[in-house]
Amino acid sequence: MNSDEPLAHSAKPKNNIPSQTYKAHVSAVVERSKNNVSRMSGFYSGDVEFWRNAVVRAAMLHDLGKLDEANQAVLKTGNNVHLPLNHVDAGTACLFQGKEYESAFLVYGHHLGLCSLPDESVREKLAFRDEKIFELVDQKLNDYIKEHETRCGKVEKLSDGPKKSRWVGLVGRLAFSCLVDGDFGDTAIHYGGERKKEQVSPRWKERLHLLNAYVKKISEKSDASEERKMQRQNTYEACYKIDANNSLYSCDSPVGTGKTTAVMAHLLKAAINKQLRHIFVVLPYTNIIKQSVDVYRKALVLDGEEPEKIVAEHHHQTDFSSYELRQHATLWTAPIIVTTAVQFFETLGSNQPSQLRKLHELPGSAIFLDEAHAAIPSWLWPQAWCWLRELRSNWKCHFVLASGSLPQLWKNEKISDPPEDIPNLLGTNQMEKLIEQEKNRIAYYRIEKEFDVARLIEFIQSKKGPRLVVLNTVQSAAVLAWKMRESGKKVMHLSTALTPNDREKLVAEIITKFDRKKETYEEDWTLVATSCVEAGMDFSFSTAFRESCSASSLIQIAGRVNRHGNGSQAEVFDFRINDHLMRDNLSLDTSKNVLKMLFEEGFFKTKSPTEIVTESMRRELMSSFGSFEKKSKEIKNKENVKDYPEVAKLCKVIDSNTRLVIIAPEIIDALKNHEKIQPIDITRNSVQIRFYKINSKNFSTFCIPFYDNEELYYWKAKYDGKFLGYMEAIIPLLEIDNNGFAMA
Repeated sequence: MNSDEPLAHSAKPKNNIPSQTYKAHVSAVVERSKNNVSRMSGFYSGDVEFWRNAVVRAAMLHDLGKLDEANQAVLKTGNNVHLPLNHVDAGTACLFQGKEYESAFLVYGHHLGLCSLPDESVREKLAFRDEKIFELVDQKLNDYIKEHETRCGKVEKLSDGPKKSRWVGLVGRLAFSCLVDGDFGDTAIHYGGERKKEQVSPRWKERLHLLNAYVKKISEKSDASEERKMQRQNTYEACYKIDANNSLYSCDSPVGTGKTTAVMAHLLKAAINKQLRHIFVVLPYTNIIKQSVDVYRKALVLDGEEPEKIVAEHHHQTDFSSYELRQHATLWTAPIIVTTAVQFFETLGSNQPSQLRKLHELPGSAIFLDEAHAAIPSWLWPQAWCWLRELRSNWKCHFVLASGSLPQLWKNEKISDPPEDIPNLLGTNQMEKLIEQEKNRIAYYRIEKEFDVARLIEFIQSKKGPRLVVLNTVQSAAVLAWKMRESGKKVMHLSTALTPNDREKLVAEIITKFDRKKETYEEDWTLVATSCVEAGMDFSFSTAFRESCSASSLIQIAGRVNRHGNGSQAEVFDFRINDHLMRDNLSLDTSKNVLKMLFEEGFFKTKSPTEIVTESMRRELMSSFGSFEKKSKEIKNKENVKDYPEVAKLCKVIDSNTRLVIIAPEIIDALKNHEKIQPIDITRNSVQIRFYKINSKNFSTFCIPFYDNEELYYWKAKYDGKFLGYMEAIIPLLEIDNNGFAMA
């Protein structure tokens, strides 16, 4: 390499990685950004040419400031230090002078994140500029441009944009996604953390044929009642046969009726008819992802294909920003992506390049929002509904909202403005049959008195097993499971205190315990869990107990009882606890009170699940109307004025600051040695812990950061992967502190 050739990235001799020239990097980023735009442009109903040119111009000039002599001196020494001059400012200066405001906006945020346009407008001529160095950069700008043109060709505008930007928030994020994926992707490839993008053929018709055969096969093997088998067959046929002309459908199919495969049949037909490029399955809880992924890989992967490349499994957020961790980012490139509601909705509202990098893959997709009742907090739905409407109208996305307890969000004027009428995949006749079957399957009861741990255990043991008990917090579940084991009861524990890998093993063990043909079958045992078992789990307990939470949660737990309709009417109990070792979740007070009123008014004896949860949602919004109205309006206002950082802050699906904490010693050692680790191996061997706990007196010795960047941690304490998970180290502290240790 010519020593005079300017660099974009330093060499890393310890890793045998050479430097990368400025020309090579810029050319690759432009090409990759162009490809991203091209793959999306066929689905966009707006001004494609202007949009494409804005992204390409940003890609051309995003690293212009690296050509400064001081920056080149550092890049060529290979020292792992920050560049002395903010390299972003030169690109924004050049673009801002040419009134290419959209491109300047993209370049300005490609490391820091998308900015607040109201804040920048106040700065006037210094908008998108670094106040500390703008005068110096202005003096040298022509030199930078001349050097750039020598290496990469002429710097000239491709076309004039509109006098005033017509971009809404989501369009800006999608354009930004194309740029940062070009930049981050090429950097990761150069440093050996990624391979070039591999586009896998969707082959939707072949997968639909395979799914039909799979559903027929499992129906023949099922031990469900004949009535239940018939209802599942009818559900599948209804979803399969309905046309895909609309862009949004609902499916309030009760549990155990084959919703997972039935809705997928509809999505595949939509993908075929509308020539879509991805199918997303969005689930509320990380623990049910693996179960859904297993079904889809068995049902949809063709001979000779690698299952992981066809059905991608995404757990926690793994959108790291640091160079060391960026190689582990999870991208939305597979034909079928199974992900969490947290990742999906927080990505839609994000301003961070590490999160938004994958967003450009979303247009032209079918999206299945499964268990939609639990996807996001109610106050996020008004803005989320705007995004869903925009994705349907402007980006040719196709949506299905489904749940066994699905509130009719689209009819609530506080969420959908104006309210909409949405076709149901199942049709009226099929829905009436399923509702009647539900009434025969489950009976709901509310316990008036409050329990301490000892009396709760007595009450649980007095009912028919196997039994399911669901608590509102990780601490409460761990304490109850531990106390039951200490008192000699047969008990299992399942919560997010365990890694996805360990939860998967426990789920497999639990499922075998229901098989009457196996020696593992038994009745007198209890599973204590958190809400992570509410949805998607193929469990069939005899009795269920749910710490008072909400109407939708209670109905969802009923889906883990008498699931296949083989037994007589099963019991589901709503109860409350009062014990110093059990932590209360104060945020549930409103939904608890609404649930109490619905019981008192006889809703659970006379109404369908859809009617119950829709009325529950209406009352919850009325009870907390001031808070709901304030939060929902604030986020919509911030989105309308393009205050991207505030929208990202307000769009946290889980209103807590958590960190990924790796448990598995082999993954910890590999990362310490800077070895390549697949993102899925990180997520499946880790837990999420709130950041304030990590910094607390008791946790700070348990959670150790990697790379001193406070993005990723590892666990250095007792961990029991077969029972309490990381709570194994916390339980002894609870016994010392009779006031209860602050866990959630």
